[in-house]
Amino acid sequence: MKSITKKGAAAAALALAITIPALSPSAAAPSPQVKVDSVKFSGMKAPATIDQMVKTYTNASVEVKYSNGKVKKFPLTYKQLFKSEDKVATVNGEKIPAGTPIDYYGDPIVDNSLPGSPAYFVSDAPDSNSLLNPIDGKLYMLTHYEYQTLDAAGKSAYGIVPASISLTTLDQDKNTGELKEKEVKKVDFSNVNGLWIPCNGSLSPWNTHLSSEEYEPDARGFEFDPASSARTWTESFANLYFGDKSKANPYFYGYIPEISVNRDGEAKAVKHYSVGRFSHELMKVMPDNKTAFFGDDGSNTTMFMYVANKEKDLSAGTLYAAKFHQTKVNDDKSGAGNLEWIKLGEASDKEIKKLIDKGIKFSDIFETSDVPKEGFKAIKQYSYGKVEYLKLKPGMEKAAAFLESRRYAGYLGGTTEFNKMEGITLNSKDKKVYVAIADQSSGMEKAAAGSEVPDDIQLPKLKAGAAYQLDLTAGQKDSTGQLINSNYVAATMNGLLAGEDLASADAYGNTANVNKIASPDNLSYSEAMRTLFIGEDSGQHTNNFVWAYNIDTKELSRVLSAPAGAESTGLFAADDRNGFSYIMSNFQHPGDEVDKKQFDPAVVNKEELLKAIDEQIGINKTGGIGYISGLPSFTKMPDFVAPTAPGVDKVTDKSTTVSGKAEASSTVKLYLNGKYQKSTTADKSGKYKFSISKQAAGTEIKVTATDTAGNVSSAKTVKVLDTTAPGKPSVNKVTYKTLYVTGKAEKGSTVYIYKEKTVLGKAAADAKGTYKVKIKSQKKGAALRIVAKDKAGNISQSTNVKVN
Repeated sequence: MKSITKKGAAAAALALAITIPALSPSAAAPSPQVKVDSVKFSGMKAPATIDQMVKTYTNASVEVKYSNGKVKKFPLTYKQLFKSEDKVATVNGEKIPAGTPIDYYGDPIVDNSLPGSPAYFVSDAPDSNSLLNPIDGKLYMLTHYEYQTLDAAGKSAYGIVPASISLTTLDQDKNTGELKEKEVKKVDFSNVNGLWIPCNGSLSPWNTHLSSEEYEPDARGFEFDPASSARTWTESFANLYFGDKSKANPYFYGYIPEISVNRDGEAKAVKHYSVGRFSHELMKVMPDNKTAFFGDDGSNTTMFMYVANKEKDLSAGTLYAAKFHQTKVNDDKSGAGNLEWIKLGEASDKEIKKLIDKGIKFSDIFETSDVPKEGFKAIKQYSYGKVEYLKLKPGMEKAAAFLESRRYAGYLGGTTEFNKMEGITLNSKDKKVYVAIADQSSGMEKAAAGSEVPDDIQLPKLKAGAAYQLDLTAGQKDSTGQLINSNYVAATMNGLLAGEDLASADAYGNTANVNKIASPDNLSYSEAMRTLFIGEDSGQHTNNFVWAYNIDTKELSRVLSAPAGAESTGLFAADDRNGFSYIMSNFQHPGDEVDKKQFDPAVVNKEELLKAIDEQIGINKTGGIGYISGLPSFTKMPDFVAPTAPGVDKVTDKSTTVSGKAEASSTVKLYLNGKYQKSTTADKSGKYKFSISKQAAGTEIKVTATDTAGNVSSAKTVKVLDTTAPGKPSVNKVTYKTLYVTGKAEKGSTVYIYKEKTVLGKAAADAKGTYKVKIKSQKKGAALRIVAKDKAGNISQSTNVKVN
């Protein structure tokens, strides 16, 4: 997710979804005893040309091994659905761009930054996609539009324009799994005061979309500093959303919205205030339908855990904050440690919303001091950005726990030193949670001497970041010794996979090893593939990638390249959607900060690269959503039975076609003398036909059939039949003394000497066409007839002679 500390505006976004459809269930033969044993990705090389650096593309492939020993290889390809600027969303009967936000009244929000030229805002930053499990067989996709980088006047619009989410009804081809948008609508957030910077998201086990609101506006800055971004952003948001900046309230934002879709395809949004208020990257719920972990994006952030009171109900629960007890530094510069959980409090959404509705302010919760003071605690956390001295006011524990969750975590001794804590995903079978640390620096480094705040994390600086693993266990107790009511409590945290910083940029402008991850952001785990997918948000890689990491073999494979300067977001693995599997992935801001990159001019011409990005995509202009197709189903096993060999009709040396019958819809391939010529598709009745030039007799014709599952038949081989009669044989002079008739005929043919209907003799013409047929001497004037018969049985015209 774009750090708001980078530059005033994040750059333009282009979103895509990696989608991997499976083989057609209708084409799959029932094989209940067969299952997928393993999946192996064959990765792609990093882009090496300007053409490749501008594209969103993959030429990776997947090798699937089945329990019957069969192995199938599937190439991956990219397809696009729509762009955020495309007018595919319907609002009030009007078609508007998919990325245009709507206000409190349901109207598209207008950008008036250019006097006399009003236009709709269009987000350039599509982010999270949740592909819901089918509802009555229908597929729905929820997509975040995280922010607006620039307004029409070219000024920063980051954080000041309300965000939005679209609900797309998808058409799914029953045979191929191909997806196309059928209807796009905007989700209404008027009942929860709008939506603030939705970053990543997740799908709950009960098939609802869990959205997010990151970079929560700082309530202290909002209250006491009119020039702070907390005030100016929130007031701009309120002005555009409500039409009234006086309605601005920082405590409206920084939570987890939950969106449900009913059978009629209508979406409903609620916000969960009891999960705490901080920079929500996303919330990931565990298999117990109660426990959840979060990403808290930014500098000096905290790891949180939530345990709901009831399954599949996030309206009330207990919030915990982690204290990290470091145990070691790994060889790859990642670290390891034990996690101690501090209970912050228990509350319901209704309780916290009631506090907000009553107009609670930061000063109602904490006393502050500008200098160290007795009774005050020194805290450093993201929203304020520097050390502050706080004292909790009496009776404000619940308000602090759920409205100032990170401050209160630090106040009670929790660790507030994590940096760029991004994606969270679950490996259910192994009871592991994976966490992305996009940038292991700042608070995660050893603090300077004399630091006033705790220094729990003391790791080496690693700008390329790392993915960490949390081990989940039952029977854990909190810091006071109370049993935590969950079997999915993270007890340890250990580095899983790390990037590698480079001392200087390579020829392509990369400042991190291009063959390792850099700034891991989105994480998504596929249970069926035993694979952790990693999407990057890295200025250290000129092109950000999506990686596939096999947790069993530890093999890392690059499976997608986004345009130069773009961030890879919205990663989402769906193992089964109506028998097809998909992996969603978006990307944002193509071309962002490419102008600051240092390239080897002999390898990359920066000006040409920037020009190509702007012409082909648009720097800071639009975003796109698409998918990669190619992977077979993990629920419907493919057909492993090869077609029978095709039939081939008779082919002669006069034929100009090759025809026959094969398995219906199979791909029929033609070979001449072992050399491939062409292919065609058999029709529904299995008939096929090729056009050919006339072939010499004896030419070998071979035909095979490949079914839709990729199974290849045995070959059917025939030879071109000789249907051409030999030329008339020549005959030397025959006299009444002749005992051998000689002459010339087609080589290899058999020459017959007839007297009327009686055969006097026969012999084969040699390799030079010379023949010699023994006969008895004949009377003068006797009439002889000579013919040649080739090996195919074709008979020449007769040569007639009289005996002299």
